[in-house]
Amino acid sequence: MVTIIRPGSEIDEPAALADPDVAPVVEPTPPLPLDPLPMLAIPYAFARRFGVVVQHTDADAHLTVALRTGADPRALLEVRRYLARPFDVVIVEAPAFDRLLSDSYAMDGQANALAAVGMGDELDSLAEGLPTAEDLLDTADDAPAIRLINGIIADAARNGVSDIHIEPYETGLIVRMRIDGVLRETLRMPPHVAPVVVSRVKVMARLDIAERRVPQDGRMGLTLGGKLLDVRVSTLPSRAGERVVLRILDKDNAGIDLDALRMDERMYALLRGALAEPNGIILVTGPTGSGKTTSLYGALRLLNDGSRNILTVEDPVEYAVEGVGQTQVNPKVGLTFAAGLRAILRQDPDVVMVGEIRDRETAEIAVQASLTGHLVLSTVHTNDAIGAITRMRDMKVEPFLLASTLRAVIAQRLVRRLCPACRRPVQGSGVAGLLGIEPEATVYEAVGCAECNHSGFKGRIGVFEAVRVDDTIRRFINDGADETAIAAHAFARSPTLAQAAEALVRRGLTTPEEAIRVSRRDATDVVDEVEA
Repeated sequence: MVTIIRPGSEIDEPAALADPDVAPVVEPTPPLPLDPLPMLAIPYAFARRFGVVVQHTDADAHLTVALRTGADPRALLEVRRYLARPFDVVIVEAPAFDRLLSDSYAMDGQANALAAVGMGDELDSLAEGLPTAEDLLDTADDAPAIRLINGIIADAARNGVSDIHIEPYETGLIVRMRIDGVLRETLRMPPHVAPVVVSRVKVMARLDIAERRVPQDGRMGLTLGGKLLDVRVSTLPSRAGERVVLRILDKDNAGIDLDALRMDERMYALLRGALAEPNGIILVTGPTGSGKTTSLYGALRLLNDGSRNILTVEDPVEYAVEGVGQTQVNPKVGLTFAAGLRAILRQDPDVVMVGEIRDRETAEIAVQASLTGHLVLSTVHTNDAIGAITRMRDMKVEPFLLASTLRAVIAQRLVRRLCPACRRPVQGSGVAGLLGIEPEATVYEAVGCAECNHSGFKGRIGVFEAVRVDDTIRRFINDGADETAIAAHAFARSPTLAQAAEALVRRGLTTPEEAIRVSRRDATDVVDEVEA
């Protein structure tokens, strides 16, 4: 319930607001279209502590102050002195006020977001200026917390970071960033700043700042040097406080094409041939973080020539692609992958992309879609290309239907690419021997320099294996042949993941250790063989 109090153009006596015998007329009203007024907004710490938010409700910037139910009305005197102009007061119940507070200051924080962070700002110096949680409630400015968070995100965006981990422990708050698939610690702060940092992130992501017992998910849009960033935020309660992970999605990457994936010519030709099919299913497989989404978006860009109706159902929609109709699943309202796929098939599509085939219903609809003349692109979680066929069987897809609709399966991994400025040639090691590389052959190892931030690696490169479904493989699938028989035929003329990784090592693009990491060998076996 929202109630409005109209005491006139001035608030002369806050006690009148608390005394029903003296208070002006109180009129129940529908919720007002309250919008933030950043140039007149009071500091977030004051707003949260005293339960007041400054708003305007029309084009003339007529001021309204939202006062939380139960808040001390004397805070309105401070607001009046701060604003130096008259305003109306709206009494808002606590749950609605918390949402209004988060929405207002999230927009304010994003509007002033990364533009306020100088490119030379050091995160350590920003962290030193951060007050304690208790001090923040009394400060007149939230700038230290905002600048620290914006500085962390800006630093991550400049260095190609995919995820930021904010981890509270009893001994301190640690910030780690995932660069080229590997987590690296970048900042360590005293433990008392954890509530400040986490609360500010939650405000910017429009999460419930009062709820610390359950996980929450949100997002925020930021701009860095003209580059649009979509930041997904996830919180998780832990013993020492809430952990936060921020996933950074560069919206400009929606323009990525297949050439950027650095496939070899044979793999590139195979994929282009499969995409030229008028119908059927093309699957991309691999673990989380292996670049499956990048491959799918690259394929969509190749197909998106204006002559096709391309529709997708994703969880989430990671990049906006011009000319492609994209739908995000929402299980809370019944919009699952299966329901979304069923709906978009009624939209006269030529090409359909499903973020993931994870259950029997989605698999069956995808097969039926391909049988009725649609080209279907999707992913499954398996270790290799042949495993995708077994996975579809496990989801009870009839063998004869799978055989007639499957066009190609691509399995992929990402390995870190050696920094070309500092890589160092060495003779083949014991690890290289596990890949079949001769002891006298030259391979390269990581060193580290200023170009690669002293990691020895700069960027990542894809490792691929592919199965192009021909008549023989169709017969194998239809007859229920095992993976060994299918693999023997499929990889007679095409490299496996391990062979593709070996080729990258021989070309000096990555290290033997990276190649071993993406192969199907057990790490313990590798160590034992090297020591032997």
